Amino acid sequence: MDAPARPWPPPLGTYAEERELFRLLQNMLKELLIHKPNDPIEFMIDHLKQHNDDGSKWHFCEFFLSRSRSVKKKAPRVCVLGPPASGKTTVARWLCKHLGAIRISRETLLSKGISALVKEAKAYKERNQEIPNELWANLIQKRLSNVDCIKQGWILEGFPENQEQAWMLQSSGIIPRHVVVLYASDTVLIERNSGKRLDPITEVLTCVRARHRSAAPFTPRVLFCGPPGSGKSLQAALIAQKYSLVNICCGQLLKEAVAGKTKLGELVKPYLDSGSPVPDNLVLKILTERLSALDCMTSGWVLSGFPRDRGQGEQLQNSQIIPNRVFFFHLPHESIMERLSQRRVDPITGERYHSIFRPAPTPEIQARLRQNPRDEEENIKQRVETYDRNAKDLEDFYEDAFYVNADQDPHVVFEFIESCLIKPIPFKKVKGLE
Repeated sequence: MDAPARPWPPPLGTYAEERELFRLLQNMLKELLIHKPNDPIEFMIDHLKQHNDDGSKWHFCEFFLSRSRSVKKKAPRVCVLGPPASGKTTVARWLCKHLGAIRISRETLLSKGISALVKEAKAYKERNQEIPNELWANLIQKRLSNVDCIKQGWILEGFPENQEQAWMLQSSGIIPRHVVVLYASDTVLIERNSGKRLDPITEVLTCVRARHRSAAPFTPRVLFCGPPGSGKSLQAALIAQKYSLVNICCGQLLKEAVAGKTKLGELVKPYLDSGSPVPDNLVLKILTERLSALDCMTSGWVLSGFPRDRGQGEQLQNSQIIPNRVFFFHLPHESIMERLSQRRVDPITGERYHSIFRPAPTPEIQARLRQNPRDEEENIKQRVETYDRNAKDLEDFYEDAFYVNADQDPHVVFEFIESCLIKPIPFKKVKGLE
């Protein structure tokens, strides 16, 4: 999740991520370094016409190649490896059937074709000699350059078998998107703790269909939504600390604006003093100003406390504040009540305690603890009811959001959030380029 060396203004960063231009540039650079063409521009035009790593590449082609409408599915490039009798042939054939790809194996390379390379390989076989790795690599390269493999993709079975063969394929420009290694017989089933059994063939298909994780840079813009007491603040602090993101709590941001006596802070102060909701337009102005700062644009941010309903989410989007990871925290009402109603604050140090999970260390501190009026049961119920009324519409608005079971150990919750952060950004077709 490395940010660009120089910050991308929010509209440009969002545009690039929607069309996956960072991934496209990464793939183009890789192809150029592998093939080293004399005419890089012509080479890339031909490459974009023939290959389709993903939808973003074809959106890019459409823009530069007269907005062509011949957008194709991603062509698979898969190596299926494993020891003898591990089921490579079975898996490769099954993948070809479901993906419409061309199966390539040592047998198919020698049984089909009358080229000089095939004759040379057969000559080695007739003399009971081992066919050289370089000859195998040349045979594979020639076969994969055929139109059917380019259009339909390929499943390469049983090759490479060692590091030298892998290097030869790579130096020939043959780089699979997925490498499937079978460590056991195809009759072996994998036992799981839950007692479920997985079909290794189905598991392989799921792996191959899964989108390849890209190392292309993107700036994390993370949004946490959830009821009060669901742990948003704690998780935001943990994620911000590990990934060096800017932690933005909307409520705290408003208080800082008031404390700093800014112009917007002076407008917000009467609302905070009276306990009334701050108008959305003032919140958006403060948020936009903060999220457009250099540290947020270069390092990324994690935001909690806003938006609270669909209308605020739409306003946020119209202000070009578009998160690329959204999480909804789910927590039962009983757990919310248990977490919040037992919270206490030390008026001297400002430290928070909990009568069950984090009691005060000494009787002296215990005696001076006070409860925030917001944590009284009646107020908690009102806040939860307000969230519940708007949650469904907000979840519908952020349709690609992840859902977090917040009624778990905080470290378990953190691990789940972290696993979602490193997943590829969901690709959406962009209007006008479909």
